Amino acid sequence: MDNTPHPVHESQLIQKLLSKMPPDVAASFSEEQLIAMNKAIGGRSWARHKVDVRGTINIWRTSFYFVVLAGKNRRELSRLEQQVGRATMALMFALFITFSVLSGLLILYLIKSALGINLFENFSLGIWSWFKANILN
Repeated sequence: MDNTPHPVHESQLIQKLLSKMPPDVAASFSEEQLIAMNKAIGGRSWARHKVDVRGTINIWRTSFYFVVLAGKNRRELSRLEQQVGRATMALMFALFITFSVLSGLLILYLIKSALGINLFENFSLGIWSWFKANILN
């Protein structure tokens, strides 16, 4: 059997809690009970972030602390958050498709104009003449 202590014994929260108890009472808790206490009181085993910057800034006689956290959101999203996420993705997809179609039509129009093909006699959008004057020259 492995005698290495569970990481819950290294938790500052559990160590502080057990230090305030009589030694015989502190020793009576099983590992399962300590893990449950750690979770119930607010042990932060879930709070591992890719970016975790913490520090203090001393200005004159006052000290300010700052925390910068960033990482993947692992929480369950509420129904509203899911709907907003889906709506945002749908909007982004629609904007991408619209931009792609308009870009494709512009390229086709420029190719048509470069080849000298006129769909309507005596009618021009002016895009080809602008393109020749500003881009090609």
